[in-house]
Parts: sequence; C-alpha cells; structure tokens
Amino acid sequence: MAKTIVVLGTLDTKGEQLQLLKDKISARGHRSILIDMGMGGEPKVKPDITAREIAGIMGNDTEEFRASRDRFAKAEVMVAGAQKKIVELLNKGEVDGAVALGGASMALTGAKIMGQLPFGIPKVIATSAAMPAYVSEWFDAMDVVVVQVIMEFTGLNDLLTNAIAQVAGVISGMVEESKPHASLALPYPSVAITEIGFCPKCAQQVENLLEAKGYHVFPFHAQGISERAMDRLISQGFFDGVIDIVPAGLIEEIYQGNRPAGMARLDAAAERGIPQIIAPSTVNLTGCGVTRKNREKYASRPRIMKMDELRSMTRFNAEELTYAATFYRDKLNKAKGRVKFFVPLKGWSAIDREGMVLYDPDGDRVFVDALRKGLDSKVEIVELPCNLEDLEFAQAMVESFDGIFKESQK
Repeated sequence: MAKTIVVLGTLDTKGEQLQLLKDKISARGHRSILIDMGMGGEPKVKPDITAREIAGIMGNDTEEFRASRDRFAKAEVMVAGAQKKIVELLNKGEVDGAVALGGASMALTGAKIMGQLPFGIPKVIATSAAMPAYVSEWFDAMDVVVVQVIMEFTGLNDLLTNAIAQVAGVISGMVEESKPHASLALPYPSVAITEIGFCPKCAQQVENLLEAKGYHVFPFHAQGISERAMDRLISQGFFDGVIDIVPAGLIEEIYQGNRPAGMARLDAAAERGIPQIIAPSTVNLTGCGVTRKNREKYASRPRIMKMDELRSMTRFNAEELTYAATFYRDKLNKAKGRVKFFVPLKGWSAIDREGMVLYDPDGDRVFVDALRKGLDSKVEIVELPCNLEDLEFAQAMVESFDGIFKESQK
C-alpha cells in the first residue's frame, strides 16, 4: 500500500539531492510531498510546497522578507509556517512519515517540524553534521532516526547517490512497516512510572504491586529525556494514570543539572486530568561530578557522596529547594484530576537513608513546607515515617493510586 512521506530541505542549495531522494521514494511506490525550506535563491527543482507558501502561512510572503539578512528571524518564520503546514497535512491524512535532508541547520529545522508529529509516525533526519553536541538537541524526546551521511551534499557522486538511496530505503521501509498512528494503543489500564538508579527497590515494588492489581506498567528512566518522552506520550492520549516516583527533572532544569527534563515537566498529566501519585525521589539531590556544566557551584558543598570517577551527588540548599517548590506547587495546582504527593520522612532515595552523608530530613522539610504554601485543596500531601525505598512506601502509593483510579472511572 502506497504511503505519503513529507520531504524537507532547502531546494536552493540541495535541489538535485532532494529530487533524487524524492525519486527514490517514488520508485518504491510511495508518494512524497517535497517542502522547500530555502530562504535564499530560487529553487533548483520544483517543490510540491514552495518556500513562499510556507512563509505566507505566517504572513511573510514578501520581497522584504526574502531580502532580509536576519537569518535567525527568517528561520523562525519558516519553522513556524512548516509546523502549521505539517499539522494541516497530518489532519488531512497525508503524513505517513517525514524525512529531512541537509546540514546542521536543516537537521535542527527538520527536528522542530517533525516534533509536531505524534509518536509512531516514522521520522528520519539525514545529515552530514551528526555531531554529538547537536544530536541531543535534534532528538529531544522524539522517536526519530538520525542517519549520518559522511560526505557533504554537493553534486551527485557515486558515494552520495548511494547514501541518498539508503535514506530513501530507511524512511520507505519504516512507513511500510508502521501501523497507522491513530491505531496505536496501550492495553487498559496502563500506568506510567518513573524510576532511576537511586530508587530501584521502590520502582520495582511499585511495578510488582500494580501488576498484581491488573495494571499494565510502563517504566521510564528519569535521566531527563525519557520522562520528557513519557510526558509527550501522556499528552498524546497514552496512559490512564501515572506514579511519578522521580519528578526531579524539573528542579534539574531550573538549576542546570545533569538530568534536566524541561520546564513543561509534569504539565501533561495535569492537563489530561489522569490520576497522579507523585513522590520526591532525588528532588533534594543533584550531581556535582566532572560532567556537570556549573559544577563549581555545587562541588564545594559540605555533603557530597562520590559514586564513581564521573558521578558525585550533593544536596540542594534551602534557598534552592524553597524556590523550586513554587514551580512544583503551581504545576500541581493546575491538575484537572486527583493528585497525591507522598513524602517519606526518612530519606527520598537509596543514597540519603538515615546515617548516610546526604541524609537531612530538616533540609527535606524545607521543600515540603514551601510546597504546602498556596497548594490547592485537591492536592493532598501524605507523609510516611519511612525511607522511599521501604516496602510500606510503595504499598501506600499503589493502594492510593488504585483508589483514585477506581474513583475516576465511576
């Protein structure tokens, strides 16, 4: 069955290469929609959707716009226009996959545009600039394949022709094997949970207890990107509830830690109104090892636990926890469904148990007290006299989740 693939690129500089990609896709029996993202000269081949049309979506189809030397401003307009266009095509059932071809700028542009597509629609970025520093920005929390093309997109020599043919094969094969994205569904009832290496027992206990009650559990490793992907899936209608053991990606974002998950962390579940149980695992702790960007701010703190050559952990101070708590409070207050925030009084992870260097219940209390101020009455804080890793903590969360979930189904 023929599929429709959106092809993104700049036809003023990569026209013949994009035309070859389009032809190779067509040779495999698929339709392609070639969108010109060029902002310079005239396209070298004819697009299906012109750059003028893309700029016009944002009201910038003018000679003044095309003549402007403000490359950044022009790029922002083109991205915004293409995002609207690809959503329009998606709503019309004309996007089964998308591929972007070009250098670093086109890879970033393509990633931003493909970010409008839901999980499950194949996405490919083919670039000659697949440097590690860039790739993390392109991936973000998106299900995308990056193809590293090892030569520049200049002319059509045998090596480049072969590489472009392979790119066509990648995106074509992906759309051929993909189910319609609207048909993707999880078994009911499905629950997302977050976990990290500092709370392995809690996560495993929660998973086991949920499964024993008939829930289907989908764990996400809270290293920054995975829980961001979880939030994206929640916003797209996946999952019937969440037990967010490790919501620390938000405070890590605020203070530039190693596990930042973006300022939109926690928003998706709140907006959906699905049942939420939240715990504070590692919200009180942050990395201060050699890989941290602003390490000097944290490496001299009195409480430090060295994990290995790369990783060391310290505590956020009272000022940081108080400030961060206001962000968590504001997000929880926006929840359209029931929320319970569980607080273990004897440490929030396996590495801040009683007797360990990072154990500081008074410091933890600072965050909880700040969280309470202005908290909506629909958000309940539950305190338990145990460590987060203790079985009773997992049991309490799961029992509470089960009650909220069943109540929400009535």
